[in-house]
Amino acid sequence: MNKGMNKIDKYERFNEITWHLMEDEKPSVYLNQQAQQGGLAEYPFSMLIKLRDTKQEPKHHPEGVVWDHTMLVVDEAARVRDKTRDPKVFMWAALLHDIGKPDTTKIRRGRLTSYDHDKVGEELAFAFLEQFGLEKDFIRAVSVLVRYHMHILYVLKDLPFADMEGLLRKVDVEELALLCLCDRLGRGRVDKDAEYEHYEAFRKILTQKRERLTVPS
Repeated sequence: MNKGMNKIDKYERFNEITWHLMEDEKPSVYLNQQAQQGGLAEYPFSMLIKLRDTKQEPKHHPEGVVWDHTMLVVDEAARVRDKTRDPKVFMWAALLHDIGKPDTTKIRRGRLTSYDHDKVGEELAFAFLEQFGLEKDFIRAVSVLVRYHMHILYVLKDLPFADMEGLLRKVDVEELALLCLCDRLGRGRVDKDAEYEHYEAFRKILTQKRERLTVPS
């Protein structure tokens, strides 16, 4: 009789996922295999399985459900993880960045939306990682990247949802900008040149605002 994973089993699975996130050229191969074979059936990994049943607006995400998007983002993140200050934080943020979508996706005025999935995602990412007895600094670092991963859109389009004060106080702007780039590239029919331009513009804005905060008055 399957009584589910105990804490040791969960931690071993977390370490196994981490290894593939850190070492594989395309971690999606392993993750898709685990999803298909029931390796993510137990909580908290079941939070990831919900992504497979969560549809997205085709106009913005022609690649399919949230899981499909997440796999593309994880593979994009794997290509640049060696450029990051903390690859483990970065890769887990890539995997969990849209974990808030299953709870927030609704049809509004005939189209699929997922308002506040970044805020909900921060809480769920924290709850997910808290299951493994990890250091709080690691959990917080991943969770805040999840929280602010939509800010490339908010900032460049001058939307009212931006929280620049919180972003600059809590997040490494270089890591966030790179995660945002991976998120934007992890979609179907993407204009890569345009997304790299957006990345550079977002990075420049964040860097300038950060420098203004650190310059003595």
